[in-house]
Amino acid sequence: MFSIVHFGAWLEYQKLVTLINKNASGIKLSHQIGAILAGWCLLLFFTNQELQIFGAHLTTIGWWLGLALLVILPLVLLLQSFKAFLFSIGYWLFGLLYISLPLALLIDLRNYWSEVNSDLNLTIPLLTIFSLWVSDTMAYLVGSLIGKTPLSSISPKKTWEGTVGGIILAIVVTSTIAYFTGKLSVQHTAIIATLASISGTYGDLFESKLKRMAGIKDSGRIMPGHGGFLDRFDSLFFAVIVVWFYVRIFM
Repeated sequence: MFSIVHFGAWLEYQKLVTLINKNASGIKLSHQIGAILAGWCLLLFFTNQELQIFGAHLTTIGWWLGLALLVILPLVLLLQSFKAFLFSIGYWLFGLLYISLPLALLIDLRNYWSEVNSDLNLTIPLLTIFSLWVSDTMAYLVGSLIGKTPLSSISPKKTWEGTVGGIILAIVVTSTIAYFTGKLSVQHTAIIATLASISGTYGDLFESKLKRMAGIKDSGRIMPGHGGFLDRFDSLFFAVIVVWFYVRIFM
């Protein structure tokens, strides 16, 4: 599932880059595929040691394949053109940070805890995703009812009332579930829900900015009525980074 989201989001990202900067159309298909595979290696690297294919650990495959691509791709680009090298490396590194790294860190959260606290391996990623779902849904509903103040010129339909209402309701809903299930403390739950909701809003605005620069409404059409992969997971890409740092530092 992570791989499908990764490849789909990267293809849409490459389309956006081409629309924003016409020079990107000159990037060879082999280089584009190489960049996607390099990002995918990050996902493989963060899997646990139990996942194997043909007897080889996915972590090991991700490490060595990624290392090879990091050496070969820049070298080939540099030999072709220094200008192409600078542009391609910039777009490549940004894609790794924007798409590949968040998904890799979400996998890391899935495998972070030992058997003693193994429930958290599912609880934290699901809490992050669920917080975004609740926040987005409630923000839409609250904004439709009482929203009057535009949040940003990037996305005129979003309002401060809806955004704040969505964040508060996400905290309330997730904290209530945490209280009755006991899977995670209410304090940690509330903080993670807050961080995910706020950072997710920035992620949504960032992708909206990219689409505006590219002159398109949706990043793709993989889900009729909902846009593409980036449209669906833009909030998650930002939220995971913030939640991962919180978990690593405070839990």
